[in-house]
Amino acid sequence: MKKVIINEERCKSCGLCMDACPKKIIGAAASRRNTQGYRPAEVKAPSECIGCAFCATVCPDCAITIYEEG
Repeated sequence: MKKVIINEERCKSCGLCMDACPKKIIGAAASRRNTQGYRPAEVKAPSECIGCAFCATVCPDCAITIYEEG
């Protein structure tokens, strides 16, 4: 199983990861902001992640890392 880790302090809520996700399971955090004032991206349904790493590939701030759990 793949795990998506988002460094919330690096995230600027650009939305590229949300657009790139084929499962559409990444969204902006509704209830929190980082120290820059942005609502960071978060994986809304981690169990549905297929580990394609499109989100990490398009992130201009290198805020997303994909790990293999296992």
